Amino acid sequence: MQFMNLAVLIEAYMLRALGIAILVLAVWAVVDCLRHPADRFAQEGKRTKGFWTALTVGSAVVAALSVLSSGSGGFLQLIGACVACVYLADVKPAVSGKGGGWYNY
Repeated sequence: MQFMNLAVLIEAYMLRALGIAILVLAVWAVVDCLRHPADRFAQEGKRTKGFWTALTVGSAVVAALSVLSSGSGGFLQLIGACVACVYLADVKPAVSGKGGGWYNY
């Protein structure tokens, strides 16, 4: 029985750490989205700044709520992490002018 209590405790700490990591990622995406001008989004063929701001703020809110509720965000936390990662991997390089130039048509 003692082993099961230890396993549950380790799982709780891992979920909390994962939630904090997702929160940091989402806040990073929000801050980066807010610092770029709106015309850069249209110039690079991405969705509007308002769209990405709403998505990244929503993912940060979901991540914050999951951290506050002992790391049990579940499916919504996963969606928030995906939104933040898509922004940071695809939109951020394009609007910052540091894109890899993979799609030069």
